[in-house]
Amino acid sequence: MKIAVVYTGITPELRQMVDAALARELAGREPEILSFSDPSIIQEANEAGRVTHGCARRLMDLYEQAADAGARVLLNACSSVGEVAKAAQPLYAMTGVRIVRIDEGMAMDAARRFRRIGVVATLRSTLEPTKRLVLECAARQGIEAEVVEALAEGAFGLDRERFKKKLIDAGRKISGSVDALLFAQGSMAYAEKAVSEALSLPVLTSIGYGAAAVKAAVEKMELAD
Repeated sequence: MKIAVVYTGITPELRQMVDAALARELAGREPEILSFSDPSIIQEANEAGRVTHGCARRLMDLYEQAADAGARVLLNACSSVGEVAKAAQPLYAMTGVRIVRIDEGMAMDAARRFRRIGVVATLRSTLEPTKRLVLECAARQGIEAEVVEALAEGAFGLDRERFKKKLIDAGRKISGSVDALLFAQGSMAYAEKAVSEALSLPVLTSIGYGAAAVKAAVEKMELAD
């Protein structure tokens, strides 16, 4: 089975982490992993502070490229455009293609386990959609959750050590008022341990959850076939 990972911006580290997580979850199946990206989407969303019509159109173009290449499961790897993925899910399901959001499982788990959740991001365009997703996931489970935001301004694009320090500094500002931190971007995952240890808080990251959701989608499709 072909699986496509749909990125907006992508770094070698992010792709490596996603590929490794998918390999762990799908061990023994040997799927073909395809990759599609368009960095102009996240650039435009960040500049506008929201997902513009152009962002949505270009993301849909990536979905179409992936589906035309034969992918039956698409992993939407960018949380900034997660609401576009949500809107596209039922349409693509009608064509036999499943779209998985990388962060939905993480948000569901965070809402189930914690009442005061700190959402940390390096981009405002990712922060707001992730906050909405957490509250939506809490509501689906009949749970009241409080979301506190922390924007690590200036962290995007830094080297690893300075990036970790920025995240720790941002998380520290809200650490006294939350039960856990949730990283809004998959690219932040490598800092999970450092931030958790520095702030003595659980830190949730999306890549593992997204890979597990891909596995569940593959299993459902195998049963249906």
